[in-house]
Amino acid sequence: MKRLLLPALLLFGASLVADEPKTEAPKEFILFNGKSLEDWETVDVGGSGIVDLEGGVMIINQGENVSGAVYKKAASLPLTNYEITLEAKRLQGVDFFVGLTFPVGDLKTCATFVCGGWGGSVTGISSIDGLDASENNTSSYQRYDDDKWYAIKLRVTPENLSAWVGEKQVIDEDITGKKIAVRTGPIESYLPLSLTTFNTTSAIRNIKLTPLVKKK
Repeated sequence: MKRLLLPALLLFGASLVADEPKTEAPKEFILFNGKSLEDWETVDVGGSGIVDLEGGVMIINQGENVSGAVYKKAASLPLTNYEITLEAKRLQGVDFFVGLTFPVGDLKTCATFVCGGWGGSVTGISSIDGLDASENNTSSYQRYDDDKWYAIKLRVTPENLSAWVGEKQVIDEDITGKKIAVRTGPIESYLPLSLTTFNTTSAIRNIKLTPLVKKK
């Protein structure tokens, strides 16, 4: 009897393991693969530089105003609980080389993660409760060397905005009950998801969006 019971228990245990729900890795969206800019639309707000593809890298050329491109398929992406990662470097100029505009729960509710603004070092989110990246709690001064690649990561949840430059976390902001919007002006033409510069030429590569797995 014991000989029959042991195989039965083993089979029962195996069936329990087989029936356990599997946690699938989140789908990664490649926003820029280095081969084409067909998913991006250059926006000229007057005096904007052109956006080119050179050697597998997106080049946002320096203009006299905000320059950049909007991702055309933003409506098909998550609007919250996601991370965007990319690599960027400033080739020339004196202002922000990363202006990552992104949706916060809605295609019309957006903000911009700025790296190197206001003369080349201010880093933060524009805007929170009407205050831009140079004025609100997300503001900090970071050193950015020309012609050096920086890994950028932005995390968006309904309650929080977080960002990293390399391994350093530069933003951890609670947004519950706060008003989120882009800064009034040219950047309003770059909603809901875009990359921009100001008076600066930037190189950008490896742009990805990854949904966050909700903890049970």
